[in-house]
Amino acid sequence: MKKHKICKILLVILAVLLFMACYELLGICIAYKKQPEMSEKTIKEIHNESWNECSENPERAVIIEKNSEALLQRVRLIKNAKEEIILSTFAFKSDESGKLILGALRDAADRGVHVRLLVDGMESWIDMEGNPYFYGLSSHENVEIKLYNKANPLKPWKMMGRMHDKYLIADGKNYILGGRNTYNYFLGDFPGHKNYDRDVLVICDEPRKENSVNQLLDYFETIWEQEDSGYFHNDKKLANRKSVKKAVLELQEGYQQYFNENKGMIFDTDYTDETFETEKIALVSNPIHTASKEPVVWYQLGELMKSAKNRVKIHTPYIICNDMMYNTWEEIAENVPNFSIMTNSVANNGNPFGSADYAKNRNKILNTGIDIWEYEGGYSYHGKSILIDDDISVIGSFNMDMRSTYLDTELMLVIRSKEINKQLEEGMMEYEKVSRQALEDGTYHDPYHVKPIELTKKTSEKCVFGTASAWMGKISVLIDNREEGKRVSDINCRR
Repeated sequence: MKKHKICKILLVILAVLLFMACYELLGICIAYKKQPEMSEKTIKEIHNESWNECSENPERAVIIEKNSEALLQRVRLIKNAKEEIILSTFAFKSDESGKLILGALRDAADRGVHVRLLVDGMESWIDMEGNPYFYGLSSHENVEIKLYNKANPLKPWKMMGRMHDKYLIADGKNYILGGRNTYNYFLGDFPGHKNYDRDVLVICDEPRKENSVNQLLDYFETIWEQEDSGYFHNDKKLANRKSVKKAVLELQEGYQQYFNENKGMIFDTDYTDETFETEKIALVSNPIHTASKEPVVWYQLGELMKSAKNRVKIHTPYIICNDMMYNTWEEIAENVPNFSIMTNSVANNGNPFGSADYAKNRNKILNTGIDIWEYEGGYSYHGKSILIDDDISVIGSFNMDMRSTYLDTELMLVIRSKEINKQLEEGMMEYEKVSRQALEDGTYHDPYHVKPIELTKKTSEKCVFGTASAWMGKISVLIDNREEGKRVSDINCRR
């Protein structure tokens, strides 16, 4: 009788868990099933903009390729800020590089600088909740931290809308924007796994209304004030906790050591010789609401690529498309003689779901007329960039996949500058020299004599699982696991 009772309880628990799993999956599929088309109103607004007009007050810019440089330039902007620091990031961890950024932000707050930090709600729930290092920052009187779309399992249809933007603004003048999150995979040169990525540093000494830094500030203020952005532990009493005091002391000591080692570079505020003049920089962004979105960034980038005369070169970590996206590429291929894309090979991709979809649809992608190059560098490539002719460069957070197209907030900078275009081409070629061109018959054109990464049994099994998942409304696209190498074995659903 007792045994029967235990079995009954276990069955009830199992039924509840099964119901919850089905509820979450249904909510996810509902969010994803809606793939809005571009409205005539939005198209008209976009076509009223001109990419060819030059700015009256041009900004200067430079591309940041190396992870160590990306960390240094962030600390440099923070250290020299006098009024306000704005940091928006998809993911923020308290590892070595994360602690250095936290220490720099805390130091700025101690100097009287107003610090505002905006983090994605799902990622913050995983990495920031209960973390004394983040409490040490949030409890400071000069610091405000908000979360975009806090995780709510009761509303799974809403949880799919994530904030994927990554940028840092100092004093409303200078900023860094790109694809890097705030932890070791992307910043610094610490032991262990890393991702290769790309940022842009933009300098504007005297911003005017038309400058991109003001576009970015307006964008930030809109997302900061919207109802889906709520405060993260805005409690100054947290500073009194023993664990928080200990964490703050560790942040101060670690940051001071890094500053002492790099103070010559950090104190240098003259960016003239490090940057290039641009004709124009414009911000391209998705809608910021949490529901399914019109594919605004995809459409704008597509229109820009269609206008190319000679070449379009795309770099992206993932390729996961629907028919609308394939059709866009077909149009580009018909008009542009040199049209190519580089992505990670299946073995080199840290996201098994993304690589499974790519492996399944590789020939479908090739049939659009685009040339595919597969990166075999050992560490996953995370750069999101487009090179157009010899004067347009596009860099930011947008992946060539359906999450970036329909679900996430995304930012891309469109830069008109021959110098930046040349710099981007050089950076791209460093990766393409470690890549092979995929052909329709399954073989490769290998002009650089690249040794391919071995497809391990473990990776192969994950790819099979990713393929099996695809029948559920392309669930592989939905799983938010796009920051390669992030505990993929745990299927932690993050990127």
